[in-house]
Amino acid sequence: MTGILIVNKPEGWTSHDIVAKLRRILGERRIGHGGTLDPMATGVLPVFVGRATRAVEFMENADKEYIAALRLGISTDTQDTTGNILSEKPADISREALQAVIEPFRGEIEQLPPMYSAIKVDGKKLYEYARNGAEIERKTRRITIHELEIIGQREDGDYLLRVVCSKGTYIRALCADIGDALGCGGAMSGLVRSRAGAYRLEEAHSMEDIIAAGTEEAPKLLLSLESMFTMYPAVTANAANEKRCRNGLAPRLSNAPDGRFRLMSESGEFLALCANTGEVRVIKSFYEV
Repeated sequence: MTGILIVNKPEGWTSHDIVAKLRRILGERRIGHGGTLDPMATGVLPVFVGRATRAVEFMENADKEYIAALRLGISTDTQDTTGNILSEKPADISREALQAVIEPFRGEIEQLPPMYSAIKVDGKKLYEYARNGAEIERKTRRITIHELEIIGQREDGDYLLRVVCSKGTYIRALCADIGDALGCGGAMSGLVRSRAGAYRLEEAHSMEDIIAAGTEEAPKLLLSLESMFTMYPAVTANAANEKRCRNGLAPRLSNAPDGRFRLMSESGEFLALCANTGEVRVIKSFYEV
């Protein structure tokens, strides 16, 4: 069994919970996911099954899109509304004031990872230190906020932000930093991942539907491994180049496009992701052994 299952992660489930449940439903041990979501978050969680687990690294590095709810006027120890409140201040912030403050958060910025995160320091996860009341010195990380815009405001007053960002971005930390820049504090009160790489929320399956499909029907929900790389052109390898690829050698191609491309067999099998940067090389092979 090989493919990618796009799950709409429900609130309260961890990414690990999803993987464990799918191992039982699909009867496949080789399962991994393409980017952790906090338990309070919902939305797109690509799950890689069987041979498709070889592609997890590409999803982890892909851009993600989120819809985040920002509550102003509070600061918490977890930087979201599930944590303990550290401070509260009046926060009658207009949309215009918020718009002005978020401008510097676009582009490449430095972000300090939250204490409540799975980053390891001296072999121990930061949230383990945090739960014991410890504050560990962390280094900022360079991330990229490709897009950041206000898209609305909920009835409870929380602002809705649309964020397109690079790997390693903590939306909780972004909300807290925006609140600090406004001088009133801020925390994330909701989060939906609306896109991960090429996969959008509209094509994600709920866990209820997957569980109802069961062992017989759930595998039919899997997308092909190749679907993750359809933004790259396809090049068909002749028998000799297919053999070279299967032997771990780069194909000899006169028709390779510049940049990345999919190498396909004459029978239509996705063999490898390749790149042409003056010479052709194999980035990652995906052929069946």
